[in-house]
Parts: sequence; structure tokens; C-alpha cells
Amino acid sequence: MPHPPQTLDAAAVHTWSSLAVSALGRAREDIDAINVYPVADCDTGTNLLMTAESGAREVAAAFGRDGAAPTPGEALRAYAHGALIGARGNSGTILAQLLRGLAEALAGESAGSGPDLARALHRAAASGYQAVAHPVEGTMLTVAAAAARAAAAAGDASPDAVARAAYDGARAALDRTPGQLGVLGAAGVVDAGGCGVVAVLGALWQTLSGREPGPGPALTRPAAPAPASAGGPCDAAHHEGPRYEVVYLLDAEDPAVERLRTALDSLGDSLVVVGGGGLWNVHVHVDDPGAAVEAGVEAGRPHRIRITHFGDQRLQARGERAQRAVVAVVAGEGLADLCGEAGATTVPVRPGEPPTAAELLDAVHRAHAREVVLLPNDAELRQAAATAAEQARGEGVRVALIPTRSAVQGLAALAVHDPDGSFDEDVVAMTAAAGATRYGELAVAERRSFTSAGICQAGDVLGLIDGDVAVIGTELPGTAEAVLQRMLGSGGELVTLVLGPDVPDALADRLQDYVRERHLAVDTVTYRGGRHSAPLLIGVE
Repeated sequence: MPHPPQTLDAAAVHTWSSLAVSALGRAREDIDAINVYPVADCDTGTNLLMTAESGAREVAAAFGRDGAAPTPGEALRAYAHGALIGARGNSGTILAQLLRGLAEALAGESAGSGPDLARALHRAAASGYQAVAHPVEGTMLTVAAAAARAAAAAGDASPDAVARAAYDGARAALDRTPGQLGVLGAAGVVDAGGCGVVAVLGALWQTLSGREPGPGPALTRPAAPAPASAGGPCDAAHHEGPRYEVVYLLDAEDPAVERLRTALDSLGDSLVVVGGGGLWNVHVHVDDPGAAVEAGVEAGRPHRIRITHFGDQRLQARGERAQRAVVAVVAGEGLADLCGEAGATTVPVRPGEPPTAAELLDAVHRAHAREVVLLPNDAELRQAAATAAEQARGEGVRVALIPTRSAVQGLAALAVHDPDGSFDEDVVAMTAAAGATRYGELAVAERRSFTSAGICQAGDVLGLIDGDVAVIGTELPGTAEAVLQRMLGSGGELVTLVLGPDVPDALADRLQDYVRERHLAVDTVTYRGGRHSAPLLIGVE
């Protein structure tokens, strides 16, 4: 970096987000390996990295909109928003809130002075504590607070000097964490989440100074398992506490969120609720995941719900097979993220490159489970999926193939997936949910041809329902409305819209209004399919 910026302007935020991803990527495995608190599940480094990657993608997207660079405030808000919607686990959720606090402190301006940056770091640390229901010292909160104090002590120093002070303060605080939290001291490790804070602050200093922060803190792994009372790193055997991690995004107003905090606090622990402005990320550990989701329904609209069983997660970390997994074929990065958040092992598909039976079998192997539910999400993949399932059965894996013909049917199946119920009951419920979901798709005709709806010309918009062309139109919005009208003609309670990469958000707004005006009792949810996804997928349940 030959000419480092003097302030945390928009370009610097872009650089910082990229460097943070690189730093967390290098440290991920080491951080995972020392993960003890709040659950020894070997995923803190991974969660931090995935959260940072989501934030970095949002910053990059902000630079690509309308061909104009964002303001510093817009870039920081994009960073915080991306981290919020992609936050993983306890550590990722807190990291998202730290970034949000920083963005709020630097609302419309860059960090033009060292004191500006110091105040922003103080706001970030304070917001982190506010987001956690029961803050514990010796964690990433402690490290963030120490970084803020060190930044303030730097006085009127330049932004890069303040960032260096914060980084040094965070490293010193990280070294003290084993003496502050008993479970860390017993295991002989520093706090894993705190390591992530150090990595992100090191990336900030590198951005502003142009100098490499050098090797991260040495993360000592114990030579022998910790005592039973400590529950050593990544050791499930002695873990006591709730069995599930529940995470979801929530559309809700502030008063409802306060009531939600109270309700979830009575259900479990490790409660972190971050966000604001109507969008929140909710994280909690509970024994009754259904109750945690129901509490979200009472508060607003939960979506992108992810439920993880800690037992299965830790078994995989130790190389043992989990009891059950789902393998889903998906076309589009956004859909892959959705299915991954629901706990599925995904098989990405690019246009014109359907996965082979061997690739599907490899995904079953990667799922590393005794029981596997396979969702091909495409009628043309039925034979390849059947072949993979048969081969896996020959290897001793119990595999059920649910003949999903569209990604929206796969999403419906994943929504009712119950990893703790009996295999047969789970398969029946997922099959029923998929079968009850009608699916539509909009595509652009490549050539003149005959269809079940008549002759189409190259460039026409084709509206397919359950695999057959039902509508031929000249533009996307009108054709989409015609498809929705036909699909909702036989009833429905929920419409799922999956937008392709080049489809504007305005289309989703138009279709939501269309459904709302004509079908008052029907809810609508919208997702981004991402690169390689169809222009529009529609599901009606």
C-alpha cells in the first residue's frame, strides 16, 4: 500500500474490509482450535470469517452501485449491514454490532482525526456490551473495550497512530483473558472471539498506515484435554448447557425487540440481539428451538432461520459422523447461502453444467452423516441424484431422495427439516412441504420455438409454472404478475420470490404490492438468488 489514506474514508473502508477477511482467513483454523467459550464447538474462527466476508461483499457492492463511489458513512453502513445480515454464531453477531457502533459514531463523515476514530471505537465497544444480555469479562467484549481505552489514551495522535494503539491494547487485553475467565484458564487458551477482534483491528491499522501488523498472537493449543469441569477446546463430552443454537434475521420495531429479549432470556443463554432500524440479527442458545422461533414470530417477521445442534457440530469437528444432514443442489450464490444457513451441504450449479452423480456422491461424503436427505431441486437431476443415493446406500449411509424440482421446493423442505426427529418422519414432512409448494420461474427465450403457451420469439419472457410454459410476455414485471395471478388462483398462504442478479429490487416491491392488494391473507418473502440464478423464481405454499 504505497500511499495509505490519512483518514478512514470510503476507499479505506473498502480496503479494511478486504484486509480483515484476509487476516481472519489466515487465523481461522487456529481460532477454531482454541474455541472454548461460550460453547466448545470449534467454529468461532469460521463464524468470524463468514461474517467479515458478508460485510466485505456489501462494501464492494456499494462501490458498484450507480457507478459512483459511496460516501464514508455509506461505506461504513454497508460494512455493518453486510456483517449484520451475514452474522454467524455468537462471535459473528457481536462483531456485526461492533461495526454498527463504529458506523453510527462516524455517521456521515470519515474519521478525519485520531480522536474521531477513538470516539468511534468507544461507541463500538459500548454497543457491543449493550447487545449482549449478560456480558462476561475475558471475552471479545473485554478486548474491544481495552482497544477503545488505548485509542482514547493516544490523545490527539493521527488516525493511524490511534489504530495502532487500539491494536496494541487489544493484544495486551487478549493475553489477559485466561486470568479473567475460568474456562479459558483451565483450558490454557486465550479467548477465541478476542483473537478475531485483534485480527480486525490489525487490518484497520494496516489500512491506515500501509504497514503489515506482523504475525498475530501465538495461539497455544493444549497438549492434553482440559479437565472435565473446563470442557476443553472443541470437546463435546463435558459440555453442559442448551443443545441448540438458533439464529435468525428479524424485521421488527424496537418495542417488540425489547419484549423479545426478555422472552429469549428466559429460554436459554448466550443471547445477543444486534441491529436497529427495523432489521435485527437474533442469536441464542436454547433447548427448545421452536419456542425461540415462535418468540420471533410474536415480535415480527423472522427469516433466514438457522438452527444448529451442537452435538452434530462438535462430532463433525472431531471427525465423527453426525446423525443426519441435508444435501441440496443450488443454482446461485445467494441460494447457496440460504441453504447453508439452514444447515445444508450445498452443491453449486452453473448454467449448462449440471452436477454429475459423482459430484452429488462427493457432497454426501462431505456431509459426513449417517443419514442424508438429498434435494436435487431440478427435475432433470433426478436420475443423477438417484444414482448417487444408491451408491451412498451401498457404503452404509441411509439416504432419502426427495424429488424437489425447484429451489423454492427445496427451501420449503428445509424449513420443516427436523434433525432430531425420526428419519422417516423428517423425510415425510420435508416431502409434504416440497409437494405442497407450486413453483414458477421466469426465463428469457433464446430462440423462436413452440411452447405449451404458443409460439415464442427470441427475447420473449417466458413464465413457467410447475415446469411448463404458461405465459409469454415481452417484459419481466407484467409476465411475473401474470404468473403470480395464475399460481394464486388455486390459493396459497406464502409467496417466496427469489430474484436473479440483474433484477432490480423495485420488481420485488412491485410484486409484493401486487400480492398484498389482491390477496390480503398471503405473506411474501424475498431473497436474492445471486450469480448464476434464474431471473426470478416463485414459490407458492
